Amino acid sequence: MKHVHLLLAVSVAAAWGINFVAIDYGLDSFPPLLFTALRFAVAAVPAVLFVGRPQVAWRWVVAVGLVLGALQFGLLFVAIKAGVPAGLSSLVLQSQALFTALFSAVLLGERPTRGQLLGMGVALAGIVLVATDFGASGPLPAFLLVLASAASWAMGNVLTRKAAPPDSFRFLVWVSVVPPLPLLALSALTEDLSALHAPEPSSLVALGYVAWVSTVFGFGVWTTLIRRYGATAVAPYSLLVPVFGMSSTALVLGEQLTVLRVVGAGVVLVGVGLTALTGRRRTPPGRQDSSRLVEVS
Repeated sequence: MKHVHLLLAVSVAAAWGINFVAIDYGLDSFPPLLFTALRFAVAAVPAVLFVGRPQVAWRWVVAVGLVLGALQFGLLFVAIKAGVPAGLSSLVLQSQALFTALFSAVLLGERPTRGQLLGMGVALAGIVLVATDFGASGPLPAFLLVLASAASWAMGNVLTRKAAPPDSFRFLVWVSVVPPLPLLALSALTEDLSALHAPEPSSLVALGYVAWVSTVFGFGVWTTLIRRYGATAVAPYSLLVPVFGMSSTALVLGEQLTVLRVVGAGVVLVGVGLTALTGRRRTPPGRQDSSRLVEVS
């Protein structure tokens, strides 16, 4: 990989990690379901005017939009609002690699390799360490919501693989059109929407960041790199996301990094790396593995 493209890959991982700081700021003004709906609406409305049809059956667009958009990010934002530190969430979400391998085995008949099984066990041990540390001082049900968000992400990966979109960026744009309406309806029934009248400037900046920097810029660059170099070369850089996520939230938001949490984070990342890398078929440069093009945050 050329140095400039390596720098771009690291930059996207940094943007996705810092995204968790933006999420925290956005949730200061907006309730979680409303913020999730606005994130996808702001990302989709300009972009959808410049892309063609998604090139897959509409049922896949709707299914992935509901599972990957509404469910994954709705659960994530609710969990962070309920007290799970944003940086910790960036780490726990990486457990999607375990769920993806599990769902692929059950639903697609893809038998996990020994390396994947080892990696899943290691990552699970790390999550137990992190959960033990967090459960001593934080709301465990909210932590479980982050795990449910990771499982939703994994299901979105499986659905995306079944859809096999030839242009993943175009597919993402159309997927982003789906979540706003059901989320806005649910938000109207369950949340206080007064924030729409006078949102904090920091929350508006955060909304712009999660919609345009994290979603449009991040995913656009990521898919471009995968088309050029293949998923095998690019995907490992996603393991930097929780590194940037936990460090940036510690610096900006003052989130605590305990020894047990840092050790658990390291164990999770080792396990996720083993699960992802030992189970991946080599993808030739210029060809996309659409199941691995789903954005990280």
